[in-house]
Amino acid sequence: MVYAIVRAGARQEKVEVGTVVVLDRQQANVGDTISLAPVLVVDGDKVTSDAKALAKVKVEAEVVREERGPKIVIQKFKNKTGYKKRQGHRQDLTRVKITKIA
Repeated sequence: MVYAIVRAGARQEKVEVGTVVVLDRQQANVGDTISLAPVLVVDGDKVTSDAKALAKVKVEAEVVREERGPKIVIQKFKNKTGYKKRQGHRQDLTRVKITKIA
């Protein structure tokens, strides 16, 4: 079984070929192929974490669609002053499918 740990924005994700992962917004159109930076690659009993060896490894993913995350409500309140603030936020996301680890 081959899998890799890739750097995806501020997080790290465990991926295999065929895995669908939701990442922060990527600058790519639907159907484009993007490359993700591997941090660790496991191929059966062989574990690769050396920087020189990882430079040769490519993890490619195809952009499936653009989407938005769930709404997060931010509320601030200060007692006895009449200060209330309510704000909403939805994160822009990109759903990708891993096509190749080589």
